[in-house]
This record gives sequence, structure tokens and C-alpha cells, in this order.
Amino acid sequence: MAQAAPLKNGKRTRAVSAKKEAILGAALATFSQFGIHGTRLEQVADLAGVSKTNLLYYYPSKEALYVAVMRNILDIWLAPLRAFREDFAPLVAIREYIRLKLEVSRDHPAASRLFCLEMLQGAPLLKAELTGDLKTLIAEKSAIITGWVEEGRLAAIDPEHLIFMIWAATQHYADFATQIEAVTGKTLQDEAFFQETVNNVQRIIIEGIRLR
Repeated sequence: MAQAAPLKNGKRTRAVSAKKEAILGAALATFSQFGIHGTRLEQVADLAGVSKTNLLYYYPSKEALYVAVMRNILDIWLAPLRAFREDFAPLVAIREYIRLKLEVSRDHPAASRLFCLEMLQGAPLLKAELTGDLKTLIAEKSAIITGWVEEGRLAAIDPEHLIFMIWAATQHYADFATQIEAVTGKTLQDEAFFQETVNNVQRIIIEGIRLR
């Protein structure tokens, strides 16, 4: 009997986590389609299978829910950059970063599009995260790239512009997926096309930063 309380608490914790995950998933789907201003909390609650009152218990306003979704997106979006390490050979690390970023575009297109929409609107609700953790992470990874350049292991490039170029090249396949499909008739869900995309984006960027 003494073990009943911990087991019960564990079950409750899992139920709460599952409910919050459902709410965040529904919010991502709704925000990415209608934006924050076009989304109603009733829509999110219905899609998540919870009451509006229950939703507001976890997220007290639409803005709080939106910020929670955006923070989740940032975690997904920045995971490949956090994995970028100096103990790899430079071209290997950059090639792998490109592949991981394209996997994010393939596996989380709605998240990428919502992040893009937030940036186009001036990131009014995400400014603190961008100027805090994101800026710090970019500075940390840029220092690694600068070190490689100074050691003569990469061509003389600005690390921030390299990172920006990788973002632009990889996120395009999520943010403009409709355009990609219209032109090629394919999406990143097609394994052959995904690998073709990885190979070409890697080759184009790597050839620009390889030592001559």
C-alpha cells in the first residue's frame, strides 16, 4: 500500500504531460494555419480534445500558449546547432549540421513555417529568446568556426553568414514546400528526393568553404 501514492502520482504526471503535449500540438497546427490573431482558443481546445477551461488552466492566455509553442519550436530548431561540436572535422561537422537541419524541415514543416511567420512579424513575442539563448548559442558556435578558419582548416568566411546561409538553404524546403512541390512534383517526404536535397545543399555549401 505504501507504493500506491508514488504510482498514482506518476500516472497523474504522465496524464498531465500527455494533455499539455496534445494542447501544444493542436496550437501549433492552428497557429501555423491562422496565425496568432486568427486563432481562437476554442479551436485549439476542440482539436486537442480538452475544454477551454482546462486549456486555460495550463496556459492562462492565448499569448502564453503561443509563446510556449514558439519555445518548443526553438528547441526543435536549435537542436542541430547545439549538436555542432568542435571535436569533429570542420567539413564533417558542417555537412552533418546541414543534414540535421533538412531533417527538421522534413519532420517539422509546420513548426518551421510558424517560426518564419513570427520572424516576418518582427518577433514581438519572442524577442527575449532571440536576443538571449539564441544569440548566446550563435556566438558559441561562431567561435568554433572562427577557430577552424584561424587554424587554416576552412576558407576565410564569416561564421554568422555561413550559419545564416545554411538556415536559408535548409528551411526553404519547409517554408516554401508548396513551391518546391509545384516545381519538382516532390516533397522531402520522398526519401530519394530528400537524399538528393541533402547531397546538393551539402555540396554547394561545402565547396564554398573548402580550403583551396
